[in-house]
Amino acid sequence: MALVTGASSGIGEATALALASEGARVAIIARRLDRLDRLADRIRENGSEALPIQTDVAAETQVSAAVDRVVDEFGRLDMLLAIAGVGVAAPFQGTTTSEYRQMFDVNVFGLLYSIAASLPIMKAQRDGHVVILSSGTGRYIHPSTVYSASKHAATAIAESLRREVCTDGIRVTSVEPGAVSTEFISQMRPDVRDAVEKRLGDMELLEAQDVAAAIIYAVTQPKRVNVNILTLYPAQQAA
Repeated sequence: MALVTGASSGIGEATALALASEGARVAIIARRLDRLDRLADRIRENGSEALPIQTDVAAETQVSAAVDRVVDEFGRLDMLLAIAGVGVAAPFQGTTTSEYRQMFDVNVFGLLYSIAASLPIMKAQRDGHVVILSSGTGRYIHPSTVYSASKHAATAIAESLRREVCTDGIRVTSVEPGAVSTEFISQMRPDVRDAVEKRLGDMELLEAQDVAAAIIYAVTQPKRVNVNILTLYPAQQAA
């Protein structure tokens, strides 16, 4: 049983579809229930099980309730795919304090709430896999200061958590993509979006399905194998 956060679009949606195609039962959570319902229909049409749960990962009680519902309905939780994220790819002086809070609420606290709710179940099972979607900007520090900081935290959480729970039968993987063609850029404020698009130019970006394929690689390895870190960039992206 897999739980995918941020499943209403982009990498989360692609990952849920990829997992379902591999035969996994999938719980999908995000704020936009209409999109979750459409995704659940697509998964079911292909013969897999899907459970859509409207959830804001920045709300601890909502995350806990979603995990409880998954366990109540399916009896276990094998994978947490912590993919929900937001970003403003701007320098520090071009980022507002409200944007600071939003990025840390979702990218850091939302991640921590998801792990905190899932980990006791996996420890009791002595089996599980936590996949954390970080970013290349989290490892190779980028001028998008606050976003980079939030993803640097996600990378640190993944690496530290792996060491903490590796003897409990739980694997942890950090997935760190470069530029991906999703709604992520289009949802930024116009001035930031224009600057990002200018910087990327006509580069061929990664597709969400490329990142989902990397995640499938990590979670389908034998139990003796922990894929710690997966970094993937567009072939033309230097940094």
